[in-house]
Amino acid sequence: MKILITGSSGFIGRNLTAELKSRNVHELFLYDVDTNEELLDRYAKECDFVFHLAGINRPKDEAEFLEGNRDFTAILLQKLKEHDNKAPILVSSSVQAELDNPYGRSKKAGEELLIKYAEENGINLFLYRLPNVFGKWSRPNYNSAVATFCHNIARDLPIQVNDPNTVLRLVYIDDVLCEFINALEGKVVREDGYCIIPTVHTVTLQTIVDLLHSFKESRSTLSVPNMRNAFEKALYSTYLSFLPEDGFSYTLKMNSDPRGSFTEIIRTAERGQFSVNISNPSITKGNHWHHTKNEKFVVVQGEGVIRFRKINTEEVIEYKVSGSSIEVVDIPPGYTHTITNVGEGELVTFMWANEPFDPNNPDTIYEEV
Repeated sequence: MKILITGSSGFIGRNLTAELKSRNVHELFLYDVDTNEELLDRYAKECDFVFHLAGINRPKDEAEFLEGNRDFTAILLQKLKEHDNKAPILVSSSVQAELDNPYGRSKKAGEELLIKYAEENGINLFLYRLPNVFGKWSRPNYNSAVATFCHNIARDLPIQVNDPNTVLRLVYIDDVLCEFINALEGKVVREDGYCIIPTVHTVTLQTIVDLLHSFKESRSTLSVPNMRNAFEKALYSTYLSFLPEDGFSYTLKMNSDPRGSFTEIIRTAERGQFSVNISNPSITKGNHWHHTKNEKFVVVQGEGVIRFRKINTEEVIEYKVSGSSIEVVDIPPGYTHTITNVGEGELVTFMWANEPFDPNNPDTIYEEV
């Protein structure tokens, strides 16, 4: 298909363009405010489907609302009509079209033009009244409060929350793209004549702010978001996309001694602790057992031996481990255990424990294997 995307440089347009390009099955006609106007005529003649995403959110003059949200729509429809092009049209309107404000009135006016055109010309129209959309590539101080908060908190800049109890209805950009792609195939969900994004997140501003601050603090707490919560997962991905380019990395505390080092990477109350252990040649670590705590060891570099002995027995069990053959070794409760570097270089082991270490309840009892 030949697909025309107006507003292709905007937040939704950029994401949609990238998604369609990744599929490599369509020819894209990209049109934005800085595109040569003469191209619109050719695009309107040749396109098989129209994603009409162009619009004005925050103009310097209120008159620009109508120019961007109504008048350009009229121009686009006139071009399509001139070429008798009956391509389906998907338009991204806004829930603000229900409100009596300059932006809402302009979006409503654009909708009315599209509905009338579709009815008069037998056009398949997919009209989405989108709530707040969030995700990567959104613009701070333009697209949404989420974008502004992500940008500012990632940079230690102040944010302004007038009413923390304000409730927002949000849709994630990936969910929007999924439905837009479905529309290409004629598969949409409609309510009261409008196409909808089925997954909508209803949250307060305070919840958003608290989560974003927790994401920032996670570099020191080593915590990770609750990935089973769809909104928290999506918001975390959005926050990371706003990190300054010189701030992608952060240092961890290496607990070092002559034997090597031990470094925590992630700590969670629900999913335990993930760490990396480095042992120098001939070094043995461990000689302890746990009542309930259990671990998984994965050697990724070097040669080692893991030894076990069940408490109150004499038999020693050995597992040879190597970075050249990745495997997981479970460390069960009730077995004292060690890991020894038997190679010439460093032994690097990823270690997961089912609970983060608690110095007040270590559940670690010394006993030699």
